[in-house]
Amino acid sequence: MPRAYVSAQKQSEGTDLQRRRVLGSEESPGQGAFVDTARTDDAAAFDEFVESHWRSLVRAAVFLGAQAHEAEDLAQATLVKCYTKWALVTAADDRDAYVYRMLLNTLRSDRRKLSWKLRSITVAEPTIGDGSEAAAIADAVHRAMAGLSKDQQEVVVLRYFVQLTEAQTAAALGIPAGTVKSRLSRSLAYLSASNHLAEFAGGAR
Repeated sequence: MPRAYVSAQKQSEGTDLQRRRVLGSEESPGQGAFVDTARTDDAAAFDEFVESHWRSLVRAAVFLGAQAHEAEDLAQATLVKCYTKWALVTAADDRDAYVYRMLLNTLRSDRRKLSWKLRSITVAEPTIGDGSEAAAIADAVHRAMAGLSKDQQEVVVLRYFVQLTEAQTAAALGIPAGTVKSRLSRSLAYLSASNHLAEFAGGAR
């Protein structure tokens, strides 16, 4: 399980202990059991959330310019925030849009601190049956994406790699749906003409 979950659990233990101390003698005989049940339900829901979103969060971070280990750190940091703000996550009108906005904010914050620049994907040595062509395509896509602006990269990754709807993408980025459409149009026009992708589109340019 991602380290984020363990870290988030440790952070929440103090909050749970404080909550118990505050409730103290005010708890009715059945209230403590109710609180424990609710907490258990929340933990189970978060477990399921981590399992279903971990790979997608890491993949999105990679195509937004992070190297593999950095992408995992970003996903972990995002999941820690999700766990500590789980009530807000579950109450969001669109949970996926809310969470990917958290990922983008974390990525932007780290880029400001570290002055990150887009780098090539670190591709592991392919094993038998794993297919070097898939690795070559991923590398070509990443190189082509490097030619887009940060705003364009975010729209393309959320819309096509994460497969959010246009409305969800707009909500995650905090921009109008029309802006999503225009950025996508310009981005796809650029990518369709990219020399990096020409080989996989049916011929060199």
